[in-house]
Amino acid sequence: MSAAPVIDVVTAGLGVRHGFVGRRGGVSDGIFASLNVGLGSSDDPALVRENRRRAVEAVAPGATLVTVHQVHSTIVVPVTGAVADADRAHADAMVTATPGLALGILTADCAPILLADPQAGVIGAAHSGWKGALGDIAGATVAAMEALGARREHIRAAIGPCIARASYEVDAGYRDRFLADAASHDGFFVPGRGDRFQFDLEGFVAMRLANAGVRQVVALGIDTYPDAERWFSYRRTTHKAEPDYGRQISVISL
Repeated sequence: MSAAPVIDVVTAGLGVRHGFVGRRGGVSDGIFASLNVGLGSSDDPALVRENRRRAVEAVAPGATLVTVHQVHSTIVVPVTGAVADADRAHADAMVTATPGLALGILTADCAPILLADPQAGVIGAAHSGWKGALGDIAGATVAAMEALGARREHIRAAIGPCIARASYEVDAGYRDRFLADAASHDGFFVPGRGDRFQFDLEGFVAMRLANAGVRQVVALGIDTYPDAERWFSYRRTTHKAEPDYGRQISVISL
């Protein structure tokens, strides 16, 4: 009898079933090895579906996975039932008060955010790249949870594996976009090589959550870029001139 696949799941004490799932324990190979869950990748769709099934079973056995077609927006959608993959909303966050649904966010350097108000029975999941962070997808998700009965002061949030400041080099134009929003954002940038800067995406998202009234925020501090064994990374793939990249999934369920 073969052993069960070893799947990495990092949790953060949110009070409901949840996990940030790594890249090990799947059925894909090559540059997608092994738990690639990206429907938008050029990986074999049958393998991707099996990987998605395994990821959900590792976090919330029996739950029905719901994902969105992520577009780097600040759009949040409420979810009340199963959604076919072909009918996924173009959005970057979901909220629900329906037990048995597993909200899934795909990332490969962007910040996955999982949120829960266990007392109200409301959860949320958000994808925050730099555009979502600047536009405040975190705050929009908190507001959408509140509309379902959550209380901001009871929400717990966790920021999963994402590219860390040491690995996230940006140019001055990138920094200027953030300073145009608020001069105080300068604190999330430190000087890098030459005229470049290093940006703290995780810290910025944590700030957005705190400003939205979330009192319990866990930032895991896991950098996706340097650890190719555990995490997919879009930037690492780009630097290696690979033709495509895998995605990992973060899951939360009541």
